[in-house]
Amino acid sequence: MTTQRPYSGLIDRLKEVGLRPTRQRLALGKLLFETDGQPVERHVTAEQLHAEAMAQGVRVSLATIYNTLNQFTEAGLLREVVVEPGRSYFDTNIGDHHHFFFEESGKLVDIPGEEVQLSSVPTPPEGAKVQRVDVIIRVSDE
Repeated sequence: MTTQRPYSGLIDRLKEVGLRPTRQRLALGKLLFETDGQPVERHVTAEQLHAEAMAQGVRVSLATIYNTLNQFTEAGLLREVVVEPGRSYFDTNIGDHHHFFFEESGKLVDIPGEEVQLSSVPTPPEGAKVQRVDVIIRVSDE
């Protein structure tokens, strides 16, 4: 019988992208990527993650939350979704997709990538190349 060490999958995931598996990264990674031990896809703000961490007894500053979210994003573990200046969500689904943004509630809902069809994309400025196209469709809550 083999026993799985707690955090072993997360430790491997962090190491694969070149991040040291510190206590805080592991605690925040578990909050971000798992619910009841199962992988989960979600959208979270730094403030929401900070509140969840505090509720779970993880002592961490909001600055550390921002640093960790940015490190995870740079390493390709998260995608940042900027819905307006100064308001970002971090998305654990890094696959090809877009979003509905509910303006009143602030909720983000995934749209599968193949459901958004673009007939053309403008030519980028000289020396630049298009990396990806993110579509955010703003809707009102009903």
